[in-house]
Amino acid sequence: MKSKKKSYDKLKYKYLKFIKSQEVISEPFRDKISQLNNFFLPISKMINTNYLKHKKTQIIGLSGGQGSGKSTISNILKIILKENFNLETIIFSIDDFYKTIKERKIMAKKISPLFLTRGVPGTHDTKMLYSCIKNLKSSKFKKIIIPKFDKAIDNRASKNKWLKVTKKPNIVVFEGWCVGAEPQKKKDLLISINKLEKQNDYKKTWRNKVNQELKQDYKKIFKLIDKIIFLKVPSFKYVFKWRLLQEKKLQRNLKGKKIMSKHKIKNFIMFYERITKHMIKTLTYKAHTMIKIDTKHRLKSIKFN
Repeated sequence: MKSKKKSYDKLKYKYLKFIKSQEVISEPFRDKISQLNNFFLPISKMINTNYLKHKKTQIIGLSGGQGSGKSTISNILKIILKENFNLETIIFSIDDFYKTIKERKIMAKKISPLFLTRGVPGTHDTKMLYSCIKNLKSSKFKKIIIPKFDKAIDNRASKNKWLKVTKKPNIVVFEGWCVGAEPQKKKDLLISINKLEKQNDYKKTWRNKVNQELKQDYKKIFKLIDKIIFLKVPSFKYVFKWRLLQEKKLQRNLKGKKIMSKHKIKNFIMFYERITKHMIKTLTYKAHTMIKIDTKHRLKSIKFN
């Protein structure tokens, strides 16, 4: 009993230390211990149970709107999986596989100028991403380097900053705003969802291409995921509020590098609106684990499907 309490106290200490490093002055974390006990520990237990059942690398997709807390939750799960279950975990984001600015310029010229802006399906290097996940799952794993995307320069970071994976991990947390997204029906693409689509995609070329990408390459990638955890935001308007908060964090970490203004963020999230709203409708029921987030950015309820 004493050793159980001791290991819990050690975990709690590491968890609180990490949370403190993530807090932004204007947005402190709330209900820290109850969130640990009621959300992060049960999710970690589910991941461990699944790992023991299959005895091979498990790909955990962590999905949710921008600013919903994916990066923070990924790191919390990594701490718990190591401390409580001795599982080696690596984390990477779908964002790290964005195409280079040069590649997106070609897409913008050939298909639609909207593809210059990173974000939607079609702006990731799907070949690289598919082969990376395939390799991590393979019994013949080969050491690899996983790209890093630098949002401050809107391009890939230099190779010396990429993540080196020399040993096959037990768990891979693959996080991203559109991880697990499904294509829409053709009729759902007919009406523009916002000003961006109305003014810049009146021929529907961009949204049709994005949808086609989801039907093909992204479907192949998402099929490699063993379990999907979906963070359900209260509504799309909170994506703007929380994306603004993300930018504050970015400013603090990047010290002096250029970040987006309120107006730019408002325009930027329009690129994400269609798929985010569609995911709220579909993944709420299809994800293996669904977590509702309340308007104060707290984890409100959890459902294992």
